[in-house]
Amino acid sequence: MTTVTSKEIAQFRSQLAEDSVALEVLDLIEDCDGDLEDAAMTLAIRAGQQPERANSEWLDALARKWRAVICEQQYREDLLNGSLHGMMEHLKTMPTFPKILATPVLIYVLKQGVNNFCEPLDSLK
Repeated sequence: MTTVTSKEIAQFRSQLAEDSVALEVLDLIEDCDGDLEDAAMTLAIRAGQQPERANSEWLDALARKWRAVICEQQYREDLLNGSLHGMMEHLKTMPTFPKILATPVLIYVLKQGVNNFCEPLDSLK
């Protein structure tokens, strides 16, 4: 289980204050007692997806599916600095990315460690 603390939620709220969808997602994460995977599963079902794995496996698989995009160098620096805004905007331009899941996916990547998460791609270069 990936847990997001109240303090982290507050930091993301201030960072994403202009994004009403992200704020709703942060409220849901808070309602799930910080359980990121539980909140992501609820959002996936709302988005019409039918996750057929355990919560933690499903969120990890979704993040890995988008790893090439998330680890693009021009956005990676922002993520390394804990900033979600640039990557959130980028993901919203992707027609196949479930936009409501951008916040939990990016928080998941931050919690895993950006360099850790991107390392499999880095080793291919």
